[in-house]
Amino acid sequence: MKKRMPPDSPVLFDFAPTGPDFSIETDCRKQGFWPVAGTDEAGRGPLAGPVVAAAVILDPDNIPDGLNDSKQLSKARRESLFEIILKTSIVSIASSSPATIDDRNILRASLDAMRRSILGLTTRPAIILADGKDVPPGIACPGRAVIKGDSRSVSIAAASIIAKVMRDRMMEQAGELYPEYGFAGHAGYGTAAHRQAIEEHGACPLHRMSFRPLRKD
Repeated sequence: MKKRMPPDSPVLFDFAPTGPDFSIETDCRKQGFWPVAGTDEAGRGPLAGPVVAAAVILDPDNIPDGLNDSKQLSKARRESLFEIILKTSIVSIASSSPATIDDRNILRASLDAMRRSILGLTTRPAIILADGKDVPPGIACPGRAVIKGDSRSVSIAAASIIAKVMRDRMMEQAGELYPEYGFAGHAGYGTAAHRQAIEEHGACPLHRMSFRPLRKD
């Protein structure tokens, strides 16, 4: 019989967190859930490119300094932490293509990428901490959805860094294939320059045709 974890508790106080720590993971360990994996994704909002997910099991005796929500870090710091996390942690990465996003919708495609990143871990976790409101379906262990998890859990923060850096690198490569769109600069997000490029050149195979303004009702 699987152990059950309670849902994420509501926020009781309205103040800014000081940054992610290992306390949620420690609580899980005290309740008999070990090891703990964090998972997060990058790229739900762009008009082009894949959504990329990562799952990370940190070494509690060797947690990299400076882990935080990837959006709060500079590109140089993310790149540095990316390499450190890969050296010190168990990491798995998966992605869902634009075609999958169009076929299944962005939420399902994101959760499926998270599921596959979890299944790809070489060590089986006892519990998953998933950023956001949803736990990926189809995982072989309990899961806990952690709202704003990348600013609360260092495991989720590490996953957010891995996913963000990997996706940015993929979009830089996409920019070499389709230089007219400037993917390396905006990573597929709907900037004014990107929208103008779509107006001038039309869509390419990396665009999400279910997203406005590409979607034609």
